Amino acid sequence: MTTTPASGNPDELAVPLDLLLTNGTSGFAARMLPNRSWIRAARSLVDQPHTLTLRGGALVRELGAIAAGTSDRAPARSDKRFGDPAWQQNPLLRRTMQAYLAAAHTANALFDDASLDWRDAEKIRFVLDNILEGAAPTNNPVLSPLGWKAMIDTGGLSAVRGVRTFARDMLASPRVPAMVEPDAFAVGETVATTKGAVVLQTRAFELIHYAPQTPTVHSTPLLIVPPVINKYYILDIAPERSLIEYLVRQGQQVFTISWRNPLARHRNWGTDTYGAAIIEALGTVQTVTGSDNAHLLGTCSGGILAAMTVAHLTEIGQGERVAGLTLAVTVLDQARAGFASAVMSERAASAAIRSSASKGYLDGRAMTEIFAWLRPTDLVWRYWVNNYVQGRRPAPFDVLFWNADTTRMAAALHRDLVLLGVRNALTVPGAVSMLGTPVDLGTITADAYVVGGIADHISPWQSTYRSARLLGSKDNRFVLSSNGHIASMVNPPGNPRASYRFGQADADTANDWMTSAEEASDSWWPDYARWLAERSGPDIEAPGTLGSREYSPLAPAPGTYVHQS
Repeated sequence: MTTTPASGNPDELAVPLDLLLTNGTSGFAARMLPNRSWIRAARSLVDQPHTLTLRGGALVRELGAIAAGTSDRAPARSDKRFGDPAWQQNPLLRRTMQAYLAAAHTANALFDDASLDWRDAEKIRFVLDNILEGAAPTNNPVLSPLGWKAMIDTGGLSAVRGVRTFARDMLASPRVPAMVEPDAFAVGETVATTKGAVVLQTRAFELIHYAPQTPTVHSTPLLIVPPVINKYYILDIAPERSLIEYLVRQGQQVFTISWRNPLARHRNWGTDTYGAAIIEALGTVQTVTGSDNAHLLGTCSGGILAAMTVAHLTEIGQGERVAGLTLAVTVLDQARAGFASAVMSERAASAAIRSSASKGYLDGRAMTEIFAWLRPTDLVWRYWVNNYVQGRRPAPFDVLFWNADTTRMAAALHRDLVLLGVRNALTVPGAVSMLGTPVDLGTITADAYVVGGIADHISPWQSTYRSARLLGSKDNRFVLSSNGHIASMVNPPGNPRASYRFGQADADTANDWMTSAEEASDSWWPDYARWLAERSGPDIEAPGTLGSREYSPLAPAPGTYVHQS
């Protein structure tokens, strides 16, 4: 792959937000060190002495009221950290809680007063959130009522277990509290259980063909292109919560790629390697099913590669092989895409590329750490209290098990995606190539179905909407789920709290689209199944066996590559 810098404002630099590829090489500690953003924030506040005086005076007065027991400061209803009655009933704990909340309120107010530009604001917000969340008295084992109660209940064994677990977690990457035990689930037994078989194995991937569960199936199959930094089975996470299982039950012929976990010797696998793999998988799917074309469903980084591959096929006159293109939580236009975008620069990109090149790969465990610190309350301190302060095992949760089951990324692919992101090259026709041809997403004519998550902290939904606008599809449906990055995909029907918005991606901006979009309750999965069915040709008799004469079953699903660590 080759890239040329995108034109435009230098402030529009960005990164592959769904991967945080650059942050993953530098780690959490580096993001917390003082930098020029701190200096600019300090100067902005120093230039507002009256504001500083007002904020400081208000804090001093409230601390006095707290000490006197007359303050009515209380946590927000959504703040579950102080749920134990002791925080209200114990005078010392109540005053400690109120002092913390007052200080946090003042710090957040000063952040707003600084009126920073978007890049500095994202950097300072990351640091401020992590300092404030870490300083919460609920995290302090000496103060925590949950910790004391656990010690009394277990005769002190909870403290021993907590110390032992802390040592285990800190001795190996990622150095954050474990959100799930390594043995909580078993791949192929309790997760990734939909029946199927591997019908093709190459150096780079295995292709899984899922067994039909209906008497007839749609004649046009579906090929799933999963992320390259996590294993594929987030879409087959568990019975009744598996998108793959759901689509098979709707009569779809479903295939998925399971990427190999690359080693240092695979350092030269770049976007061309993965694009060629997608095309090989597509050809196999067509041969097995006898179909002239197939749908592609790409998620996260897999969506980036799928879109580039479809553009390549279009360029060489084979665009008709793609019946429809689905992109889930995929960012193609990566301008101003949150914290990761704010910390990105050509210098940071070069450092990240050198780091992965020296090892031959980027380790997914490093990015797990950065993901966690983006949401410190939910993904770090909640488990700090549970695992260390209370000495308890984390509750088994299949999605978190998948999240911890990371893979490596080949150094060349890491380089290609970093350069693609820092230059936002997919927004400029011809600025990036795939398999020797220029990539122009505007030439893609296949109908598109693009999914974003309104609470997505990895791939902001506004970015996924802008990405949908890059496609040349005349029928370009954008669906906005009421969930976050992973929950928007693991979204089975029957959840009364779920909803989604939908409509053509024809508005100039995401906010304009939001005002005109229709809203529906429950999951978007049935809507997607209908969309696929309308573009999947006539029904045919379900095949009695998996694979074909040329591609006979090699191993039962979930295959062998998914077990590689």
